[in-house]
Amino acid sequence: MKRKTLQLLSVFMTVSLSFFGQTSAEIVVPPFQDTFSDYIKKLEAGETNIDYQDFRFSFLKSEQFTIAHSKVMEFDSLKRQMYEQMNAGNHQDVIQITKQLLSIDYTDMMAHKILRQTYKIIGDTTNAAKYKTIQFGLMNSILQKGDGRSCETAWPVIQVEEEYFILEMVGAQLKQQTLVEDRGICDKMEFKADGKKKTYYFEVSKVFEGYKKLGMN
Repeated sequence: MKRKTLQLLSVFMTVSLSFFGQTSAEIVVPPFQDTFSDYIKKLEAGETNIDYQDFRFSFLKSEQFTIAHSKVMEFDSLKRQMYEQMNAGNHQDVIQITKQLLSIDYTDMMAHKILRQTYKIIGDTTNAAKYKTIQFGLMNSILQKGDGRSCETAWPVIQVEEEYFILEMVGAQLKQQTLVEDRGICDKMEFKADGKKKTYYFEVSKVFEGYKKLGMN
């Protein structure tokens, strides 16, 4: 009887540890002694008053940028899983998946957005506030650098995904994307929002820097 009780206790502890591991996953800071990794340590510690543009630019210089590119298929798969779990209302799974995404690319604004919204749903106001600050810090480091109405005053991005995130935030239906060279290198994004045709420009020289680092041009 005693042996059976111990066996049941062992099984219970194994299941409990497994469950705890699934719901308490933490963001993994890249193991590099570089500016990007240092920024993530600060942000995860709640030190959110940083230079978000410098943080984004430091991602391009970090070895983590190359690693993130090598995991692009895994990243896309995780995003699909994230939306599936959101639709199913599995909040702890959403938290776990978004933290996996941010362990690959901590600059991903969509992951921060979903993470802070999920924390808000479950009543974790501290983490909801932290990731909201990070999300808008990243976004404003783009939007506050110009008005996006010309190539000369274009919003500076480091990845094309940043362009699509911003367009999604304004409810845009993209119609045409054109590369323009006029006092810089820009993506001209023509779209419709609120029934009106609009155009935004994104400065993409850093995007091409990233391509060069990855040997893509």
